[in-house]
Amino acid sequence: MFLKSSKINELRLWGLLLTLGGMGIMIIGTGGMLLWGNLGKYIISIPFMIIGTISLLGSVAVYFWAGTLSTSSITLECPECGKATRHIGKTDRCMHCRTILTFDKNKAEKDQEQ
Repeated sequence: MFLKSSKINELRLWGLLLTLGGMGIMIIGTGGMLLWGNLGKYIISIPFMIIGTISLLGSVAVYFWAGTLSTSSITLECPECGKATRHIGKTDRCMHCRTILTFDKNKAEKDQEQ
């Protein structure tokens, strides 16, 4: 339960990981160029710069996707913490307290029985 979060926050997390990973890969490529000179420039830096750039472009796509989902999501008040949260799909989690929220009556009835 500790590692679960809302769908929008999960997408933002993947965007952040792609950004940090791409920047880290690019730094490793730059370090190879500085440590090994011309050999590092061709063998290490160019592939690492290309992979890092692709990762950064992937993070831009993920952040754009999360933004478009965020604008079309439903805002509702969480019954547990009382804060406004975004809801995507039939089931989602509160962004603040991670309570499972659902619009599906069948799943809501199963949760109440337990």
